[in-house]
Amino acid sequence: MLSEKGWKFRDGDSFQQIPCGLQGQGGKWGFGVRCARFFTSSDELETSSNLWMQPHSSCSVGIKILSLMAHGFSSEWETPINSQSSGLQILTCADCFHSLFPSQMMKFAWDNYKQYALGKNELRPLTKNGHIGNMFGGLRGATVIDALDTLYIMELEEEFQEAKQWVEKSFDLNVVFKSKALELGEKLLPAFNTPTGIPRGVINLGSGMSWSWGWASAGSSILAEFGTLHLEFLHLSELSGNPVFAEKVMNIRRVLSRVEKPQGLYPNFLSPVTGSWVQHHVSIGGLGDSFYEYLIKSWLMSDKKDSEAKKMYDDALEAIEKHLVKKSAGGLTYIAEWRGGILDHKMGHLACFSGGMIALGAEHAAEERRQRHMELAAEITSTCHESYTRSDTKLGPEAFRFDAGSEAMATRLSERYYILRPEVVESYMYLWRLTHDPKYRHWGWEVVQALEKHCRVEAGFSGIRDVYTTTPSHDNMQQSFFLAETLKYLYLLFCEDDVLSLEDWVFNTEAHPLPINHTDFKAAAQP
Repeated sequence: MLSEKGWKFRDGDSFQQIPCGLQGQGGKWGFGVRCARFFTSSDELETSSNLWMQPHSSCSVGIKILSLMAHGFSSEWETPINSQSSGLQILTCADCFHSLFPSQMMKFAWDNYKQYALGKNELRPLTKNGHIGNMFGGLRGATVIDALDTLYIMELEEEFQEAKQWVEKSFDLNVVFKSKALELGEKLLPAFNTPTGIPRGVINLGSGMSWSWGWASAGSSILAEFGTLHLEFLHLSELSGNPVFAEKVMNIRRVLSRVEKPQGLYPNFLSPVTGSWVQHHVSIGGLGDSFYEYLIKSWLMSDKKDSEAKKMYDDALEAIEKHLVKKSAGGLTYIAEWRGGILDHKMGHLACFSGGMIALGAEHAAEERRQRHMELAAEITSTCHESYTRSDTKLGPEAFRFDAGSEAMATRLSERYYILRPEVVESYMYLWRLTHDPKYRHWGWEVVQALEKHCRVEAGFSGIRDVYTTTPSHDNMQQSFFLAETLKYLYLLFCEDDVLSLEDWVFNTEAHPLPINHTDFKAAAQP
């Protein structure tokens, strides 16, 4: 098929190999397919959506062309290439194509955000306009910030440059990235001006005034908020040489070390005035979740030198195992919530990150704990998978329960929605990286297909209001974390392990990678 004029794709053609480095207009490379059957050793996918094949160092796939669509090429569907500089790759594995698909989804999500909502915090894909909201302290452009590293990791260079230029010119904090990060960190510092040094939950970045969330009990601060600063603030001190950021988060740790912990557990609400717990509500899901994640990741980011963080994590997980981990009548392992000693037998979607966290901690645990924790991680991740497979859309609800004869299903109307959350695929990614059990990639591919079928709309991706109907209504919101986390974790699930290796990087709670402080790696990581 290779000739002086290049590759020719015709309806009905089949290939076991495809060219890499295709040259199109303006140096854009790839080829367009309107309707094709992509086949691999284990499955096939038929798609009627426009797919732009992106290059990747390890990507090749069998393809049968059903109908072609030109992207700036001739009407004869010829794709000109330079036969000297291009090459061929033989089909080697199913997962090469699977890693391409989240990249295409990312491009689709970004392109529509850029067209309809650039500069706003999030895209409303049904009405094709932007949303600002009140969740980002008055800042705008949250999707740009969240998307930056995902675009870079996926090698979407043109789109990354678009995002970078917007940050340079329009990110309103009145040099890119490093100086902006330091400026933002400095603007957050007034929130720590409390009697205990525990920051309040909300800050006006213009005036520096801070306050607690109106719904938080007795003006309390939230464990998952003040406990999820450690990675970023330590990194800011390293970048700037200014110890103030590290000092702020180390003080938080001192306060938490002093306060009495009921049954060894950390409740979700702490007074920034007295340093005492306000309510004895414990959750590994919303309000508590990422505090625990940051304990083990602080130890890892320190190249396993922060022994205090490791002990806090080990002690917390021991209490969680003793008091919160339960097994349903049907044999499903879950982590319940705790309200003053009374268990609430439910898990939120947010709690499904814990399978990945426990697996990550188990990888570095003593032998007697390693096997037990890896089994626990796999069981929790399997339970979260069940919450997906038991729905009509194969997407999981916001919360699922283990009572009244129901298991791993939402029993309340207010918990049946799905807002493009990442926690389940996050755990799939970690379990794949640490076990290489192929079921995690299979489960991840099920999520890709469900997202495409039920959440993709004309101008982006939208959450759905009910996962238990095959014709769900959409909520008209493309969350910024969908680009930062969900698509990134899906992409990494199908990549080789050396793409953001867990030996060299930790992911913060929004899936943004931070370097592990190896003595030789730190220097190599400098731009």
